[in-house]
Amino acid sequence: MHICIFEDGDYRKLLPLVHFRPVYDLKCGINTLREKIVRAYPKENVALHARDYLADIVREKNPGVPLNVIPSEAKQVLFINGRLLMSEKAAEIFGGKYPGADVVYLKEKTVAAAWISGQNLERVKTLLSDHIIEPGFFESMPKKEFQAAQLITYPWELIRQNGPQIISDFRDMTGGKPRIVGRVYEGVHLLNPSEIHISEGANVKPGVVLDAEKGPIYISKNVEVKPNAVIEGPAFVGENSIIKIGAKIYENTTIGRTCKVGGEVEESIIHAYSNKQHEGFLGHAYLGEWVNIGADSNNSDLKNDYGGVKVYVDGSLVDTGSQFVGLTMGDHSKCGINSMFNTGATVSVCCNIFGAGIPPKYVPSFSWGGASDGLVTYKIEKVIEVARRVMERRKLSLSIAGEQLFKTVFELTRGERNRAGVPDPEQ
Repeated sequence: MHICIFEDGDYRKLLPLVHFRPVYDLKCGINTLREKIVRAYPKENVALHARDYLADIVREKNPGVPLNVIPSEAKQVLFINGRLLMSEKAAEIFGGKYPGADVVYLKEKTVAAAWISGQNLERVKTLLSDHIIEPGFFESMPKKEFQAAQLITYPWELIRQNGPQIISDFRDMTGGKPRIVGRVYEGVHLLNPSEIHISEGANVKPGVVLDAEKGPIYISKNVEVKPNAVIEGPAFVGENSIIKIGAKIYENTTIGRTCKVGGEVEESIIHAYSNKQHEGFLGHAYLGEWVNIGADSNNSDLKNDYGGVKVYVDGSLVDTGSQFVGLTMGDHSKCGINSMFNTGATVSVCCNIFGAGIPPKYVPSFSWGGASDGLVTYKIEKVIEVARRVMERRKLSLSIAGEQLFKTVFELTRGERNRAGVPDPEQ
């Protein structure tokens, strides 16, 4: 059996979180969307499809995995939309083998998955290398309505689903038998320990409360939870991360690997290598990789009139249908101390935000400044220099493909800055 996880044109609705990654590498729960799909088909051959400009970095991070090509030996392929939040029911519907005839599974006119063979497969193969997969690729094929799983369309949907996905991923990863292997010091309070997993090398210091009465808690390898921190489940902390002294980590929170997190965090997703070390509130927020939140910074996740929150997505204001939406911040963005972000604010990739006042609700990619002094374009040379310096602190290096990705995204986001009236630094 061969599977191809693909991107479609609606990736733009997940910007700025997918400027530097394919949609299927977004986290929801403990795992990424791709990891959930692969887990549903653990023994099968998986190929990936991604936008052209991401190809080099995806190959670098996934050596040996076919990208934008289907192996010649594949005669029938199950294509799965990378935005699909895979479920057991969906995996059952798609099946573990070719159903005998080509079929497209549609969810609200969007292709969620498709079994393809023969001439249909040959035609799609020729389009993979330089096209985003669109519904027209499958126009002549039989269609079936599909309702067994959600297609993630907007960033805030990942936050809404995070708690249930932590619970589901926890069951799959522990096999229903969580263990406490790491060191738990005297004076730690484990509430409902049968729903707590503490991996080898982890250290949970005196005064810590791990409260799993409303959902499971997964502490990964080599995590340090410092004294007097409180974590409420459902929650996940990734490998090598540090939870700072007195931190308050509320329910439905995912923290990626090699992060440092303190202060108050609620119902948020934080990707790897990002820091929110100090006091301040982060709620209903989604942070990409290599983000740094300055001390005493806060985001609002609820309007004073308790009304619905609207968020800028790809240049348009979209009603989220929710009362609670916090900050979305893209990869390699930073904010200075005492920064404040409005309800439903978006800070795109590679921004440096600082100064008094509340910055605009939408900050375009590669912006430098804030509310008090306005925004100018963050010079690409400086962005790369800072990224290289930050990565070296984690004993990682910026590859040639990584550096080119910065330059490409800088050009691709020029329109964002033009629409927002962000001038070049020389002006």
